[in-house]
Amino acid sequence: DIPGYGWSSPVVAEGLIFLTTAIPLNGADDGPEADRSLESVAVDAVTGKISWQTKVFTEKAADAPKIHKKNSHASPSAIYESGRVYVHFGHMGTACLNAKDGKIIWSNQAFGYKPVHGNGSSPVLYNDLLIFSADGAENPGVIALDKNTGKQVWRHERVSEAKRKFSFCTPLLIEVAGKTQLITPGSGVVSALDPATGSEIWRVTYDQGYSVVPRPVFGQGLLFISTGYDKPSLLAIRPDGQGDVTATHIAWRADKFAPHNPSPVVVGDDLYMVADNGVLSCLNAQSGEAYFQERCTGPISASLLFADGHLYLQDEAGLGVVVKPGHSLDIVQRNPLGERSLASPAICDADLLVRTQSHLYRIRK
Repeated sequence: DIPGYGWSSPVVAEGLIFLTTAIPLNGADDGPEADRSLESVAVDAVTGKISWQTKVFTEKAADAPKIHKKNSHASPSAIYESGRVYVHFGHMGTACLNAKDGKIIWSNQAFGYKPVHGNGSSPVLYNDLLIFSADGAENPGVIALDKNTGKQVWRHERVSEAKRKFSFCTPLLIEVAGKTQLITPGSGVVSALDPATGSEIWRVTYDQGYSVVPRPVFGQGLLFISTGYDKPSLLAIRPDGQGDVTATHIAWRADKFAPHNPSPVVVGDDLYMVADNGVLSCLNAQSGEAYFQERCTGPISASLLFADGHLYLQDEAGLGVVVKPGHSLDIVQRNPLGERSLASPAICDADLLVRTQSHLYRIRK
């Protein structure tokens, strides 16, 4: 059992599994009228018992955003590094905790913004920086904090023609020609930034695409991103340009069954993506040619996971589907948990971790 409510995905280190959660206070239900304790939880990976639980922030109902029905007040996932856990609650703040005992090392609530539908994007680490997207209703941007103090180092102002400014995408760090790029999609634009300074290297625009959720993936020399609502496309981008490369560096695009929410995955020469209606696609990563596009699950929000030679999908009703990669749909097994599930699955040793609405499961072969 995991206290409270949250859709952050499990993170494993030091024999612990780290999650965030939002716990209604004073016995209230998880409704809009509830004040909440925003907390970080460490679960013993062997026993499943809670090792420590730390209150990080308090969210007053009067100040809480109206969240989407598929969101929570604790959706961004934690990051572990060198004995520390970094937790992020979007506009509510960011904190660094000791991984062994959960004690707060620093916290920062100075970067509030007006969220739409709640918060979703997780931060990333680069050298001494903790970087996250802050794509709210207005003045969207990307912020880098000093990971040792929580103080701001730089901010990149996101500029696009999209009228709806809010998005929820987790950045991705990639290496191109020996240099690191921070790939950060937002409404109407994906930018590659120098992670040390926040300066823009290149950009690709996609008009009015907004509420971008799927994290980019990088493989076969191409970057794959989804353009968000209302009708997403999947773009394959060559990441070696400078400036606005919209007209020159899109290798191909797929307009059919592109995801609104689940992140895709590259396996060998192929790209796999699942649309929110459960249709799984296998595409040639270099050309975009579709080998198959077939229904695989029910409605789904969790990202695809590739591990131990198989693809793992976890749909919103708690159905886990195991697929053997290939150019035709080969479903190995269906495993129903019977409980709502929106978080992406994770790996603990040779086992699968699945977070549902009320529980965390460790599932062995």
